[in-house]
Amino acid sequence: MITQATIQQILSRIDIIDVVGSFVKLKKRGTNYLGLCPFHNEKTPSFTVSPNKEIYKCFGCGKSGNTISFVMEHEKYSYVEALKWLAGRYNVEVEETEVSAEVKAQQQVADSLYILNGFAQKYFSEVLLNDEEGQDIAFSYLKERGFNEAIIEKFHLGYCKESRNAFVTEALSKQYNRELLVKSGLVALRNEELVDNYRGRIIFPIHNTTGKVIGFGARIIKKNDRAPKYINTPENEIYIKSRILYGMFFARQVIDKFEECLLVEGYTDVISLHQAGIENVVASGGTSLTTEQIRLVRKYTNNLTIIYDGDAAGIKAALRGLDMALEEGLNVKLVLIPDKEDPDSYVNKVGAEAFRQFVAENKKDFIIFQLEVALKDAGTDSQKKAAVVNQMAETLSRINKAEDFTRQQDYIRQCSELLQIEESGFTNLVNKFIREKVNKLESKQFSEQAYSHNEMPPPMDFDGSASDEGFQLLLKDELQERAVVRALIEFGSMQWDDNNKVADHIFSECVEDDLFDNKKLLEVINTYKLWYDAGLEPTAKNFFYHENQELSAVVVSLLEFPYELSDKWKDKFEMAVSSREESYKQEVISTLGYLKLRKIKRMIDENQKDLGVPHSPEEQLNLLATHKALKDMERELLRHLGTVIVR
Repeated sequence: MITQATIQQILSRIDIIDVVGSFVKLKKRGTNYLGLCPFHNEKTPSFTVSPNKEIYKCFGCGKSGNTISFVMEHEKYSYVEALKWLAGRYNVEVEETEVSAEVKAQQQVADSLYILNGFAQKYFSEVLLNDEEGQDIAFSYLKERGFNEAIIEKFHLGYCKESRNAFVTEALSKQYNRELLVKSGLVALRNEELVDNYRGRIIFPIHNTTGKVIGFGARIIKKNDRAPKYINTPENEIYIKSRILYGMFFARQVIDKFEECLLVEGYTDVISLHQAGIENVVASGGTSLTTEQIRLVRKYTNNLTIIYDGDAAGIKAALRGLDMALEEGLNVKLVLIPDKEDPDSYVNKVGAEAFRQFVAENKKDFIIFQLEVALKDAGTDSQKKAAVVNQMAETLSRINKAEDFTRQQDYIRQCSELLQIEESGFTNLVNKFIREKVNKLESKQFSEQAYSHNEMPPPMDFDGSASDEGFQLLLKDELQERAVVRALIEFGSMQWDDNNKVADHIFSECVEDDLFDNKKLLEVINTYKLWYDAGLEPTAKNFFYHENQELSAVVVSLLEFPYELSDKWKDKFEMAVSSREESYKQEVISTLGYLKLRKIKRMIDENQKDLGVPHSPEEQLNLLATHKALKDMERELLRHLGTVIVR
């Protein structure tokens, strides 16, 4: 974990205009800055950044946050990765808390591998671009394949010379560790001698989502029946094949922007499509999709389009991983390239526009395609057809998210028609598989005693009469709660009277937790109070950069800026306009008043329900007296607030 001292150093130096401005062209507009949103396509700027509040908000797509959350969202980093990125930008040395010796050793090996891979990438690129052998053999080969120099440099392609130890010699001269060279896969130990592992091969560096080189793919150039076409880095502390999609570092922002990820098999497929301007594409490396890879895609989009060769092997490869993709909630389409082509050769043959059009017009629904292939294989064999029915029912049972219920029902209807069976019977079969999964999960949870008792209850809803429509709106929304918490954050440290601050007054008025339906807002208040009781005067910034990102997001949403007062009111029209800072007491009184009104209204409703139940005369009188007292309190509050209920 990064130490709190380091985090505070980072927070004290970051400038939201500087950080956001490095990704978005910003123009000053009043006290804020305006630009085109980097998270969705727009022609009219609606992305606003407030340097005073240190937050951003897009009024087009609704995304908002602070400097750290911007880096997390834009670069798809974790909280820790975003902090380290900012630390690097502002030259802050990152200190981390003590960890076990074993974990520390793993971290040191990982850091060393990153450094070694970075060195190797630069070495191989240099050989490809500037060495005579690299130019004659590798560079000319890549040019024949249609790759230009710009795309070669973008993907950091390289070449390993045919000499037994050209790279080893260079690495050892730079004092790189022999054991680490072997662990990285760059070097092999043969007959007690270190030799280059990727001799005579084109080198494809593999990056993680932050751009660091974590491994390599090496493709042979000369024909050799005994040697494998590709050699890949062996798994180690930083290279875990099941978690990697080639090209994701270059594609992630475009995938996010266009809300679709194209998945191909090979490195050259990715590079050719990027060169053609189709950049939302990654490769699986020709292996079955894993859950980790699917979740990596889902970080950026829910729409996955698989583009594979149209031969039998391509179809088989495409169908692998389907069930996992469904369980993760992805919308999966399939495009098969015709005429024994692959995406690399096909885009070079027809051009970028024709390729895009072909993909758009030939997307097939993955589930329906799977069923068609299975039915074709089954033919007229009734046993095989029965197996297909069970297979499809089991597949559809994996669509298990509540929001996908309609999609599941639509698939059941389509599959029933193709299978020529009754829809109701097929529905029952799907439900049978669902029940089996639920029972299995419940048994596992019970055996592990993994029940959770911390689920937040659903928001309370209240019934009201039609004559009380105004109050019904008051009860149903949480605007009053949000207004109180916003006033606490913005004005809490201001003076309320001679002895108290605004925070003291709000805490004294909000002593009951049940005033707040939104438990996240209550958590903000309790966090503020914890800091306040400890002698701090919390500000919005304390929440913006809180390690609890949910808490941070709640406060950002409270302080979003829908508008700002123009200086023209004061300068041009010579009109005095009071700011919220000048009228904060009235705002606090008003927001607390409406919150109390809601509490009183609840008590009135409960009392009226109680009056509708048979009681003794004495109890009835007490309930009537309570009702009168509550109505008097309600009228007094309304009089104080200057509000009238229209009956």
